[in-house]
Amino acid sequence: MIHTLEWTAAGVRFIDQRKLPIEETYVTATTPEQVADAIQTMVVRGAPAIGVAAAMGIALAAKNSKAESVADLKREIDHTAELIAQTRPTAVNLFWGLQRMKEKFEQLRIRPITQIKDALVEEAQRMHAEDIAANRAMGRHGATLMPSQGGVLTHCNAGALATAGYGTALGVIRAAVEQGKKIHVYADETRPFLQGARLTAWELMKDNVPTTVISDNMAGAMMRQGKIGAVVVGADRIAANGDVANKIGTYTVAVLAKEHGIPFYVAAPTSTVDLACPDGSQIPIEQRNIKEVTHIAGKQMVPDGVSIENPAFDVTPAEYVTAIITEWGIARAPYSESLAELIGKAQVEV
Repeated sequence: MIHTLEWTAAGVRFIDQRKLPIEETYVTATTPEQVADAIQTMVVRGAPAIGVAAAMGIALAAKNSKAESVADLKREIDHTAELIAQTRPTAVNLFWGLQRMKEKFEQLRIRPITQIKDALVEEAQRMHAEDIAANRAMGRHGATLMPSQGGVLTHCNAGALATAGYGTALGVIRAAVEQGKKIHVYADETRPFLQGARLTAWELMKDNVPTTVISDNMAGAMMRQGKIGAVVVGADRIAANGDVANKIGTYTVAVLAKEHGIPFYVAAPTSTVDLACPDGSQIPIEQRNIKEVTHIAGKQMVPDGVSIENPAFDVTPAEYVTAIITEWGIARAPYSESLAELIGKAQVEV
């Protein structure tokens, strides 16, 4: 399995996703500042993955701390949490990871500092393992929704590279293939960062899953030709009413899918569901560097001085979502009820 990120004695080790698929190289963050930079610069990306990375950043701060009192250690952890929180605003998993580590600290603060540090490292590693287990459970649920054969479209990368391992949307596809379903994946290239062309295609080819990369503006034509039987994507934040924030272009795919009568599925762990966010209008949308749009492989592709927009995400209204696949089961409309029920189940089980 692809090791997107892992805790090591030297620090947090990441596969550098900026260099895929041409180079398979790894970087090791030895400080929380380097973890924050890895998240900000897209060395590591994908909502579940950056949630785990955030937790490991806190663990690294604790491990490296020279604090002699619990109060001093808390100040360092709070500072690290603030630093990492500023990296990417849309994916709620990032804040979930930070909050879980801060709550763990509060549970432990009466213990000796060495025990607190060790426990925080263990908690981050536990979250890593839990994410992989959640993805596999999600895959088992979602595989039942996939066609027995034919084309499945996905947008961006919601695979092992976007998680601690196995994947959300690609986890569903992997599980379906493992069950013997004959699936051919159509991967939108996903401009401007090309996560589909670079990362999804790379992952699926390593797994020997038949894959065709298409440019984003080909999706509608593929649907009209009958080549797509289902769409499955990941998510960076899901509002309480079922509105879904995902990589820019997802909304377009959802509208096309509905027009062609094709089911549109979202696969995401319950940590991506934000019940405190009533609807998609309240989800902050990250604006990224315009050079991601103006340049390809370092070469400028647009005239000087032209205006550029580069929102990293868009919001798909719940009415376009056929079902939301989680590790605790499948939610359907009305999502305000079904998502709350699944979150409640998760909290009881944990």
